[in-house]
Amino acid sequence: MSRLTRQIALALSILVMAYVAAGYVLGRSTDDKVYRSLTVYSEVLEHVQKDYVEDPDMRQVTIGALHGLLDALDPDSSYLSPLEYQDYKEKIQNKAEAGGGVALSKHNGYIIVISVLPDSPAQKANLHTGDYLESIAGFTTSQMAIGQAQVLLTGPAGSTVKLAVIRRTKVEPEDVDIVLGKTPDPKIVEDRINGDIAYLRLATLDTPAVSRLREKLVLEESKGAHKLVLDLRDCAIGTPADGVSAAQLFVPSGTITSLKGQTVAEQIFTADASKVVWKEPVTLLISGGTAGAAEVLAGAIGDNHRGETIGDRTFGTASSQKIIQLEDGAALILTVADYYTPAGKSIATDGVAPTMQETADDMAALNDLQQTNAPPPGQAASPEDPLLKKAIEVLEGRAVKKAA
Repeated sequence: MSRLTRQIALALSILVMAYVAAGYVLGRSTDDKVYRSLTVYSEVLEHVQKDYVEDPDMRQVTIGALHGLLDALDPDSSYLSPLEYQDYKEKIQNKAEAGGGVALSKHNGYIIVISVLPDSPAQKANLHTGDYLESIAGFTTSQMAIGQAQVLLTGPAGSTVKLAVIRRTKVEPEDVDIVLGKTPDPKIVEDRINGDIAYLRLATLDTPAVSRLREKLVLEESKGAHKLVLDLRDCAIGTPADGVSAAQLFVPSGTITSLKGQTVAEQIFTADASKVVWKEPVTLLISGGTAGAAEVLAGAIGDNHRGETIGDRTFGTASSQKIIQLEDGAALILTVADYYTPAGKSIATDGVAPTMQETADDMAALNDLQQTNAPPPGQAASPEDPLLKKAIEVLEGRAVKKAA
């Protein structure tokens, strides 16, 4: 950047700050925090332009700052540069024939695997819940929107996408090739325990899965089941609307969830007694890989005292986004509203905590034994699964609820 260009940029920044300051002094309508933040930004920008080791590329500096600004809000909010947004739109419009069969989010600034679908390319590539994807197809995920990551994991069937994966037990990233393909529609895994306890495990809770769940509940009741364990561990695919539909199969009255934001009028989703299918006792198994629709269901069951939820706090992803295109062709993917549990807690911020609390010593022991992990995708829980044992104790009235 030339000295003249740098001086012009600095002058423009000063003019912007002067304009903001004038509005602040005359009307004092500008929020104090916003004003102070802009002042700090102007000061930092000035030092970067004047004191950095070499002439900075201010366009890249600005793009990086905008990425950081949106990333600091929540995992689902992102900034897309004009080039990134154009590429994103093109890939969305060209509907891919194959994918990875994996649910993604962001954590600690990088893309993370929330859940892996059974018989999916992701499972065949040995991906697991909790794996970080440091890069996808050669692109670092440190400033990547979740939507971009999902798009990069779609394409022609048989095509290979290279990943750099950081496992929970390793420091260095591991190179992994995932061969894209079509993932079979996940089936509901079912089992019968102690005669009258039905066990159902769901890999997804999207619209087709909710319909299958309804059919299974009717079938299990007709076959003599009087109690139910619903295993939602690592169930992360499905919209909050699907979660509402699933909760209405169990909850006869009260609030299921609510949606609200700064510019979004509050919407309250309620139970409907005419839609209830299962009226018998129920317990839910949840984990850090439980997200989206399954969180809405877990919150509704627990807060309405319809049943107990057992396991770990859920991931926290139930929110609503909109895309805002900017004048220069860039775009914001911005979270505009969060879904809340009936008790009024933001699911996106707090996740959903289990109603049955284990002591810290109990959870530490289970984690040391890696026994809080969900069964492999597509498999039922083992009879020795400690969380399944706890669910059975609850249903048979043998468990004592501990204070949170």
